[in-house]
Amino acid sequence: MSAYLPLLGVLFALLLGLIVGKAWERYKLRDGRWVDRRRLRETPHYMLGLNFLVDNQVDQAIEELTQATSMSDTDALEIQMILGNLYRAKGQVGRAITLHQSLLQRPDLTRLEQAYVQLCLALDFRHGGFVDRALEAFQEVVRLDPRNRYALVNLQKLHEEQRQWTDALRVRGEIAKLDAGRGSEDRQILAFLTNEIGTGRARNGEADAAGRTFAEAIDIDPRTAPAHLNLGDVRERQGNIAGAVEAWEALAREAPDRAHLAFARLERAYATLGAPRRFAELCQRLIAQNPQDWRARLALSKHLAAQSRHREALDQLLDALPLNPHALAIHQQIWQTLSAIGLDPSLVRRYMALTSDAVFYLDPHVCTRCRYRSTELLWQCPQCHEWNTFVEERLSPAKDSPTAELEPTEG
Repeated sequence: MSAYLPLLGVLFALLLGLIVGKAWERYKLRDGRWVDRRRLRETPHYMLGLNFLVDNQVDQAIEELTQATSMSDTDALEIQMILGNLYRAKGQVGRAITLHQSLLQRPDLTRLEQAYVQLCLALDFRHGGFVDRALEAFQEVVRLDPRNRYALVNLQKLHEEQRQWTDALRVRGEIAKLDAGRGSEDRQILAFLTNEIGTGRARNGEADAAGRTFAEAIDIDPRTAPAHLNLGDVRERQGNIAGAVEAWEALAREAPDRAHLAFARLERAYATLGAPRRFAELCQRLIAQNPQDWRARLALSKHLAAQSRHREALDQLLDALPLNPHALAIHQQIWQTLSAIGLDPSLVRRYMALTSDAVFYLDPHVCTRCRYRSTELLWQCPQCHEWNTFVEERLSPAKDSPTAELEPTEG
């Protein structure tokens, strides 16, 4: 029997530790006295406050949660933090700051609790426009809790808003270390931030450094369209036309949905190199890869029209029209081409049939994160500040067979 006494002692110690842990979960020493942490949650005001919070009824939530804290001898930290956040949501930033700062004065906060309160305070400062204080507060959160991704993301966004691209890139690098399974999103953001650094160097006249930075952005994520465009622009200004073409053609190869951004550049560069035919070949290659690419058809039609090949140009336009019948650029080019060939009645009838239900508009784009709309393609949304979220908005689906039921063109 004596052989089992050490084992019984260990089991007794484990059981005692479990009991103490459960007691600590429910009770905590506050200001020299033990208080029940669950009593606050058992009040009807607490549950009502949470229900109002879920229903987005902020005023009622504040009232119930405040009553819950006043009717109990406890001072649950999480409820106080929620109240401060609700004050901030109502625009009462000063009140939120005061409450969260008072919570930070508690001497019994754990390191994690201190980090959470500091995070709330940092959000207060950011909402109130106190940029420097917000930066300091988020940095303190990261010092207390280096794996706090939410604080790091907010810190990155603050640096972006101040156009501190190097600092933003450094912080995003720290986020990438935490995101073992989210590499594609991190690579995209890292590449866009690197491109912004290159843009600043190009603006300062540091052409060689800018070119290396744009190339680095492309290495991080080959689909970073602005880096391809900017790298080609730098090379063109340096007189390296072939190198510029290489950068812009790489964009068409890596991100064919963004190839249209380089069309004007490539057409100009091919002409400079004495090989204008290469532009038509590029457009035809893109159309073969994606028959729905109306922008490549539009660019090819303009190229053909410049060579007075108006009938061929019009064929491309009428093929492009059903793919995006609301694009104003297509309609404008059709009318220019029809005018150039004397408004052939059969072609006019064909055009009218294709556009009977169309509503013209100028290339709208919409952010996939927050639905912000823009008439131009933006790389960073001005509303939600996310990167590369704009897509072309369509009012109707594209048709698969653009010329299957059309009236034949007179030859």
